This record gives sequence, C-alpha cells and structure tokens, in this order.
Amino acid sequence: MNATQTFVALWTLVLKEIKRFTRIWPQTLLPPSITMAMYFIIFGNLIGSRIGDMDGFSYMDFIVPGLIMMSVITNSYSNVASSFFSNKFQRSVEELMVSPMPNWVILSGFILGGMARGLGVGLIVTIVSLFFTRLTIEHPLLTILVVVLTSALFSIGGFINALLANKFDDISIVPTFILTPLTYLGGVFYSISMLPNFWQGVSMLNPILYMVNVFRYGFLGVSDIPVGWALAAIFGFIVVLFFAALAMLERGKGIRS
Repeated sequence: MNATQTFVALWTLVLKEIKRFTRIWPQTLLPPSITMAMYFIIFGNLIGSRIGDMDGFSYMDFIVPGLIMMSVITNSYSNVASSFFSNKFQRSVEELMVSPMPNWVILSGFILGGMARGLGVGLIVTIVSLFFTRLTIEHPLLTILVVVLTSALFSIGGFINALLANKFDDISIVPTFILTPLTYLGGVFYSISMLPNFWQGVSMLNPILYMVNVFRYGFLGVSDIPVGWALAAIFGFIVVLFFAALAMLERGKGIRS
C-alpha cells in the first residue's frame, strides 16, 4: 500500500469506530457525564465542604482534574476493548487481517477510535464541571498533551485486553479488578502527601498516579511528583505497550486458532 492508500485505510477505520460509539451516544457519552455529575455533587459539594482545602485549593477544584482524567481513562479503555473483541466475536476481524492493511494501521485505527471517545467524554465532563466550579488552566499545552497521551495509553491497554480475552466476561475483569482500584488509588480524591512514607512509596508504583498528577499540575500548578518523571513514565508505558500489542497482533494472538 502506498501512503495515500494507507491514510485512507486508517481514516476509514477511525471513522467507523467514531460512528460506532456516536450512533449509540445515550449509552456511550451520556452515562459518564451523569456519573461524574454525581461525583461533583457528592464528593465536591457535600463531602468537600467538610474536608476543606487540599494543597491550598478547595476540594472541588482539587478533584475536578482527577475526575476528568478518570472519565478519559475508563472510556478510552472500554471503547477499544469492547469494539475489537466484538470484531473477534463476529469474525469480522479476519477480514482486516487478510486485507492489505499493515498491522500497525489496524492497531492505530482502533487506538485513535478509543481516543476519540475518551477525549470526547473528557470534554463533556469538563463542560459539566463548569456548573460546579470555575476552572483555571495554568499550563494549557501540558494539559492537552497529558490527556492525549493518557487516552492513547489506555486505548492500547484496551486493545491488549481484547486480544487476550476469550469471552465477553474477560472484558470486564481488568476494568473491575485492576483499572478501577488503580484509578481510585491514583490520587483522584486525595494528595499522596497525606499518606505515611511507606504508602507513598507504594503509590509510586501506580501508573495512574503519574497521569492524574501531571493533569492536575496543568490545571492548578501543583503535583505530588516531578512532572518530568511523570511524562517520561507515560511515554515509556505507551512505547512498551504499543509494540507489545503490535507484536501480539502480528502473531495473531487471540485471533488465529
């Protein structure tokens, strides 16, 4: 395939993914915004008023970046995991595998589709948060960079989950038992400076902590960990997982019998 054909193939796959989740927007875009609105009301207004300030900011202002990032992570991941596994289940993925499209185009198409949903939901949640607080963004370019990178990272993670899954129940295991606990323990609702030294060290093993803190730094200018280290860690995770997913796709892992 030449460059033009490759671009057309990639754009077609991305457009198919976008149409897939926008066609059923009451199931894919609306529920996350309602869920996050409940978080804003319960944690931000009701509980936050009793907690007081966190790192010099109102509790509502402190948790907003984390909640936006949480919505981006869960939706980027779930979109790719469910979409690619559905293609496996329906055997339509075999048509992609025998097409002249390079494997990296197939992988990139699903990743970009997951990013579109994750970033779309993140934008919706950001708009919803404006009803509860007044957002300020100290570092706009850094904020955009980290949310795009995070969306890409978890889209890749969703792809790997779909490759390894043998049944629909396998799609929910990782989000339920791994992704959700890591998200809640990733500094969304608290600063790790509140923890004892031992648990601060344990928290540093949580990759979501880095993403939430850099994103919060973009909004508020405060972070529990060095921003440079966090960005390097995110880049490293993306590179490792992308090539791992590509290698598994080329071997037909979970696709070929």
